[in-house]
Order: sequence, then structure tokens, then C-alpha cells
Amino acid sequence: MSTSSDAAVPAAPLPRSTIWRYAIGSLGTGGFSTLPGLVLVYYLTDTLGVSALIAGVILTLAKVWDVVVDPVIGGFSDRALQRDGSRRRSMLLGGVALPLCFVLTFAVVPGLGAGASAAWVALAFILCATAFSLFQVPYIALPAELTARYDERTRLLTWRVVVLAIAILLFGAGGPLLRDFFPADPHRGYLVMAIVAAVVLGVALLLSSTVAPRGPAATAAAPPVALAQHYRSGIRALRCSQPFRALLATYMLQGLATGMMLAGAQYVATWVLQDQTAVTLLFVALIAPALLLAPVWGLVAKRIGKERGFRIASAVFLVAAASLVLLLWAPGPWAYLPVAVAGAAYAGMQSLPLAMLPDVISDDAARHGEGRAGTFGGLWTAGETTGMAFGATALTVVLAVTGYRESVGAAVVEQSGAAVIGIVLSFSVVPAIAMLLSLFTLRRYRLRRADIEPADAAAAGA
Repeated sequence: MSTSSDAAVPAAPLPRSTIWRYAIGSLGTGGFSTLPGLVLVYYLTDTLGVSALIAGVILTLAKVWDVVVDPVIGGFSDRALQRDGSRRRSMLLGGVALPLCFVLTFAVVPGLGAGASAAWVALAFILCATAFSLFQVPYIALPAELTARYDERTRLLTWRVVVLAIAILLFGAGGPLLRDFFPADPHRGYLVMAIVAAVVLGVALLLSSTVAPRGPAATAAAPPVALAQHYRSGIRALRCSQPFRALLATYMLQGLATGMMLAGAQYVATWVLQDQTAVTLLFVALIAPALLLAPVWGLVAKRIGKERGFRIASAVFLVAAASLVLLLWAPGPWAYLPVAVAGAAYAGMQSLPLAMLPDVISDDAARHGEGRAGTFGGLWTAGETTGMAFGATALTVVLAVTGYRESVGAAVVEQSGAAVIGIVLSFSVVPAIAMLLSLFTLRRYRLRRADIEPADAAAAGA
């Protein structure tokens, strides 16, 4: 099904320069999603002395703020496109602000009490979340505006996921390595890690901002819109697009699963594998297969459809995650194998739903004649970050319930057997349950190639 706006969307193959400039943005978005998800809870509990429950509250506050602000940013992004002909301004602002706020998050002054440290991180991380949304919301909306072709969107998002995998490896493995150069002074280690990461974040986001297309500006200024109107637009988009509801629910559940495993990786390395540096190996095991197989998932989608490929990837990840429960009885290096299988599946779990989102946006425009890609981008970003954050929050709840003991600075504590069991379950069974639920929501996604490109589908059938 072609959209009413497809005439303005290029139908020719995307130039390589467009693909790499779009993809490089995931070095920034993936880095920001990975590094705080991996180390922020651990930073709070094992360096700043903040309790696991309070650490969970901090993450929850930041993501509640995301839910509040992302639909507004999406509405402003759509209005900016109508007014200025481009979404670029918001992306540039986010690219400048995010690195500064990121450094601030890990710059807590040594010697502050746990309460003051928690307040510092909470405020800085909320600022981070806002800056991230200023970039991410329009960034998510761009594929629907860069190409109208079903397979070109898969190609564009496949290479984005290749860069995303590189970002996860670079930040997930490199960040803790930088931190660990200062074992006697964790505060300094985290600060150095944050400064280096912020430079990479800023360069990637600013380069990617240049891919936002420039169209003709409006001849007349659009009338102002009340703040509540942005939320009404978001609710209307959710109500009108059944495929979007199904896809978003699936992605949120999977974000919860992967967010929980991401936040738990450092705890597994330290308390289950008995080697704090093993977190680097866990990330290598996860990302190396993802780098190799991301293009393969693009070929799978071209052959059997994005939604079927997505279902297969999700099922493989579920089985791999569930098998890690065996760490309860036999902790050891064998765990890297199911993590690698999960990594192979993770490439499909990222590239395919992101390639399905522009199809949802096009379908909505065709049915309702409204250009609201930014609104969808705002809702998607809110759902994605909320799912990931609730994964980390769920981890903190399990840690608190099972009696995890926090520590300050370089102090060493011992964990109970119950706490170690909680860590393993948070890394295996609980994520597997979330993945199982996501397969049920994915069954409700009904868009197919014929709905997006009916002429091409008919020719293929002939």
C-alpha cells in the first residue's frame, strides 16, 4: 500500500553516503543505551553506596520522564518538519547536550553521602534522557522519509544494526575496561570512562544529524499547539494503528528482557563467574555473532518477510536466555556459548522491528492521510527506553528481595547464596518469560509486504 506522501519520498536505491550517515547515529544511540544500562546500577550500588531499591527508583524516574516528554518532542519534530522542512535542528541540539549531561552523570563528587549522590545521578540522568530524546525521536522517524521501498528500509536498518552492534561492543566492553584502569579510585575510573564515551557519542550524533533531509519551509507560520495536543496526537496514533500497538508492545517486552540481562551482566561476571573483567568477554560473545549475522537477517527478511524473521530471532533468543539458568549449578565459561547464540538472534531482534516501523508509519499515512512520523518516533522512543529501564528496575527489585549488599568506593563485600541465585534468575528465567510474552504480542502484527508494495508483491507472485 503506497502512502499519500510517497511522492515526496525517494523510491530509488539509497546512496551509500545516506546509509552510512544514518547508521553512524547508532554509534551514539547504541552507546548511550548500552553503557548506562550496563554500569549505572552497579555504579550506584557498588561505588556510591546507594541501595538497590533507590537505584531502581532513579532509573524509573528517568523513564517516567521519557514517557512524559517523548510524545511532546515527537509533536514538535513533526511541526518543525512542516515549518522548516527538516528535523535536523532537534537532532543537533541533542547531539550537543547529551555528551555534556553524560559526563555529569558520572561526575559525582567523592565523599558525598548516598542520598546526595543519588539525587545528583537522578537529575543528571534525567537531563541525559531529555537530550537523548531530542536526537532519537526524529532519528527514528527518518527511515520513512528517506525511502518508500520495503526492501530499502530493511537495507538501511540492517546497516544501522551493524553499527549498533559495534557500539554495544565498543561501549559495553571498552567502557568497563577504561573504568578498571583505576581499581583503587572507582570515582576517577567512571569519570574517565564517561569523558571518553561522551566524545564518541557527540561525534557520532552530530555526523548523523546531517542525514536529515531538507525540504521546502512553510510559507506561513503554523499556529501554536497546546501541550495537551501532543499527547492527544500520540493517543490517536496508538488507537488508529493496530500494527503499531502490536509492534511497540513486542519491542517493549523484548527491551525489558535485554535491559535486564544488560544490567545484570556485570553482576554475573563479578558474583557468578567470579571475575569482574569477564563482563568484557560476555559482550564479545554477544556482539561478535551479531556483527556477522546482521546482514543475514536482512536476507532472511527479504526471503520470508520481516515479521517471520523477527519471530524466529525472538524464539532463538528465548531458548538461549532460558538455558543460562544452568549457571545456578555449573557456573563456568560454557555460558559464553548461549550468550553468543543470543547475540546472533539479537541482530535480528534489532534490525527487523526497526525496519517494520517505517512500514507502520507509511500504512498509517495511507489510511489516515496524516504526516505524524515524529509522533510515532516519540511513542517508539518512550516505549523502547521504558522497556530497557524497567528491565534494569526489575533487576534492582530482584537484588533487593534476595538481599544484595551494596558497597562504597573500593570496599569489598560478600554476597549471600540467595543474592547470587537472584542474579542468575535475572539473567535467564525472567528475561525468557518476557521474551515468551513478546511472541504472543508479535502474533497480532498483521502488515505484510503486499500491504506496503502491492504492485511488487503481485509481480513476485506472478
